[in-house]
Amino acid sequence: MAILTNGPIETGPILILAHGAGAPMDTPFMTFFAEGLGAAGIGVIRFEFPYMAARRTDGKKRPPDRAPKLLDAWREIVDRYSGRDVFIGGKSMGGRMATLLASEDPEEAIKGVICLGYPFHPPGKPEKLRVEHFPDIRAPVLICQGERDSFGKRDEVEAMALPESFDLHWCPDGDHDLKPRKASGLTAEENWRAAVAAVADFIRAGR
Repeated sequence: MAILTNGPIETGPILILAHGAGAPMDTPFMTFFAEGLGAAGIGVIRFEFPYMAARRTDGKKRPPDRAPKLLDAWREIVDRYSGRDVFIGGKSMGGRMATLLASEDPEEAIKGVICLGYPFHPPGKPEKLRVEHFPDIRAPVLICQGERDSFGKRDEVEAMALPESFDLHWCPDGDHDLKPRKASGLTAEENWRAAVAAVADFIRAGR
């Protein structure tokens, strides 16, 4: 399994980050967060699910693997760093799979979970929620969410009864990539930088 690393991965806490459904581990979004957190003194490890790794080899686009295969990839990378203060997370689908892994962590080996744009439901289908496993997660969770994310807008999410161990960082006017509209007067970099700071604070508090 190929990985990318940023920051001090030999000592201290580490964050393992997974990509979203349609883009690899080295997108500008993933790179911004990995480099920003690395500069803040947190070791970051990025990896790719099997279907995305295969696309890198032959260039053919594939749909995401089924959840069992995605979770197997998660287990493989987490097992590499057993005994460390390991936080897990990712963008969209990668973050969702991280929460599913954390929900089956009876030994509480995972220190915390970070979701960068959680897909609470498919766009336009708010009735199909993906939160049934949330009460089974013992580790603290931080969700950085855009206020107008079509996978879960602020008013929708704030109406949900999320567990007390969940924290939310809202990116003003952000979409599923946490990007605001130009008319908002904000920039994607401002939202991303604030989210990086929230993630760093969350990890430091959970060490």
